Order: sequence, then C-alpha cells, then structure tokens
Amino acid sequence: MPTARVTLRIDNQELIGSSSGSGAVDASLKAIESLVNTHAILELYSVNNITNGTDSQGEVTIRLDKAGRIVNGLGADTDIVIASAKAYINAVNKLHAPNQRRHPQKGDV
Repeated sequence: MPTARVTLRIDNQELIGSSSGSGAVDASLKAIESLVNTHAILELYSVNNITNGTDSQGEVTIRLDKAGRIVNGLGADTDIVIASAKAYINAVNKLHAPNQRRHPQKGDV
C-alpha cells in the first residue's frame, strides 16, 4: 500500500504528517490534509504536460471547495507527486487567505 510522509513549515513550526492511500498522489495529499485540516472537498484533479520529452514537467491543477468557497491551486514539477503536493498547498493557502474578490455573477464577496 502506498504511503507518504511530508514535512510542512506552518507558522514557523515544522510539522510531519504521514498517510497511506490508493496511490502515491492520494497518500501525499492525505498526509498534507492531516496537517492542515481544511476539510475541503477535492472537486478537480488535472494533470497536463508543460514541456516535451522524457524529462517533461507536469502541471497539476487542483480545485478545492470548502463551504461553497472554491479555489484553484497550481503546481509544476518533473515529479507528478511533487507537482500535486505543490498544487494542493497552493490551493490550501488560498483557502486561508481572506476572500476579497467579488463574485462575478452575484456582485458580492
């Protein structure tokens, strides 16, 4: 069974989380979630190549939904597991940032 162990620096404190999952990406994202506790729903996971060749970079897009607030995170790396972790962390950081953008259709925050 795939397992992952991640180390994150949150508020100047190093935290270590680990988890298992159905694959390396699943285990990594679960390990990150065990540290950040967003309880967000993963709405989208998309992988695209951004360069060509055997050493091409992959770009991962992750969409999280937490109580109706939807954010997208992006990450890129030659290792798709690392790109996925970067994208997840990018989305989590957006969830923790204050929502100051107006809804394009509703006109409210």
